[in-house]
Amino acid sequence: MIVFGTDGWRGEIARDFTFDNLYKVALATVNYLKSLNKPNISVVIGYDTRFLSKEFALETALILASNGIVAHLTNTFAATPIVSFHTKQKGSDLGIVITASHNPPNYNGYKIKGRFGGPAPPEEIQKVEAELHKITRVPKFKFKPLDVYIGSRLIRPFDAREPYIRYVKKKIDIDLIRSKNYKILYDPMYGAGMGILKTLLPNIEEIHNEFNPSFGDLHHPEPVPENLHTLIDKIKLGKYDIGLATDGDADRLGVVDSEGNFIDSHRIFMIILKYLHEIKGKKAPVAKTVSLTSMVNKYCEKNGLTLYETPVGFKHIAKLMAEEKILIGGEESGGLGTILHIPERDGIFNALLLLEIMAKRKKSIKELSDELDKEFGPHRYWRRDVKVTEQEKRALLRACAKMPTKIGKYLVKRIDTKDGYKFYLEDGWLLIRPSGTEPLIRFYAEASSMSIVNEVLENAMKLLK
Repeated sequence: MIVFGTDGWRGEIARDFTFDNLYKVALATVNYLKSLNKPNISVVIGYDTRFLSKEFALETALILASNGIVAHLTNTFAATPIVSFHTKQKGSDLGIVITASHNPPNYNGYKIKGRFGGPAPPEEIQKVEAELHKITRVPKFKFKPLDVYIGSRLIRPFDAREPYIRYVKKKIDIDLIRSKNYKILYDPMYGAGMGILKTLLPNIEEIHNEFNPSFGDLHHPEPVPENLHTLIDKIKLGKYDIGLATDGDADRLGVVDSEGNFIDSHRIFMIILKYLHEIKGKKAPVAKTVSLTSMVNKYCEKNGLTLYETPVGFKHIAKLMAEEKILIGGEESGGLGTILHIPERDGIFNALLLLEIMAKRKKSIKELSDELDKEFGPHRYWRRDVKVTEQEKRALLRACAKMPTKIGKYLVKRIDTKDGYKFYLEDGWLLIRPSGTEPLIRFYAEASSMSIVNEVLENAMKLLK
């Protein structure tokens, strides 16, 4: 069964994500594009470093080309934000990325990007899904040789990296960053971010930077503490100024300070928000998902900035960013976009922006993080992902739907059902929601101390029983 989740379609390779199912989704994309009745329809196609990603991308390009749609195909693996960038730059109608992002290596996926340079909005995805439901039988495709499509300019291989790098140099003060001679350790997690930061900052040191579709010792390429042991251990031993990590398709960013402490994405969001507003002097609305820190709410209220809060999924943020100027928008999972760039998560761009902030403000990443506690008081956060059966998931959501008045000893002040169940407590909040891409229930909590966070999470887990 093909189901589009929070960020496109994903499935287990060979079990769900097969060439036959890919044909259906690609054909649905073709039918949607043809329904637009536009001349000169084109699509940008890129892929990550996963098993068969290149082959899946080429098959997608062949299906589009055989139906008269121009396919701009990256000539090597490409980060998702780079595909989004080129979708906008080329004026294409859609972007397609063959990637399962941060999922384990046995998964692959099909992300759809909007012409504005960010995730396709939900209503556009729904139109592709509607076309998918109409397909009862996939025709046997008879493709011409690849050279024929290339010769007729229906498939157009291109270098996606060089134009992106030129663009980044105009947006980020690379010379200032280089002048600081920061000792930087970067972990692309065997993913599509490999080599890009090093092109811009030649002195950067990379780990996990060879082609390895199984992701080696990493369970899945998500830049969270449990997957960053090598980076953290090396930081502690090597006197680095900062550690950076991007996920499998390089749209998410993880950060480690000079002492080997993980700095969560809530704090990264706040550091960048403060820089854009206070140093860059930019004023515009801010957007965040329900899973992001309440520090954002406090900062916006204090500084007179409009705040939008959306369900989880950057596509909701991107839709807002495409409709109006948004200062910064993001989610707790390490993905954010800014007014300086396309309406897309970009781990590479945001890593460079953080380095620029350090250089401009003449502070270490630890100092920038610590000053948030001084301004807002302690805000601590953790998330637990629990694998569940469909029956367990339904039982948990039924328990939440009873609207409990307490989580353990903590009184529930109000409940938000925008996405899952968010319980606002006397000290912090708890969010319980099913994953849109995996058979998981996610438990998120924020409070003034880690002991309270852990206590809230432990009590939330009891709802599973």
